[in-house]
Amino acid sequence: MNIALWAVQIVLALAFLASGAMKIMKPHTDLIESGMEYAEDFSPNSIKAIGAIEIVAAIGLVLPPAVGVLPNLAALAAAGLVVIMIGAAIVHVRRKEYMPSLLVNAVLGGLALFVAIGRFGDYAF
Repeated sequence: MNIALWAVQIVLALAFLASGAMKIMKPHTDLIESGMEYAEDFSPNSIKAIGAIEIVAAIGLVLPPAVGVLPNLAALAAAGLVVIMIGAAIVHVRRKEYMPSLLVNAVLGGLALFVAIGRFGDYAF
């Protein structure tokens, strides 16, 4: 189970690192044009803040347990990503963007929930 949790943590870290970096580096209009229409509902600074939070969570999933300093931060990072995915799903439902947006939110949120439960539970560091 520990190996499965580590594998999911790494996959989530890569996904959110890429997503967060894109939100920080791309201009607001480019994000909207590239298929992230929900960005219309947020200011450019809000999108950049969400991206920064995703990057911090991605780092928190892997780095603390890998170096052995405050390894329980991985569980907190995973729980934070669950909250982010719930918020993202709410935004997509409000905008009536059901597929594939909600599917992505559900999969990433489910994986983050798996890590949070595992790392808060029997497989805590």
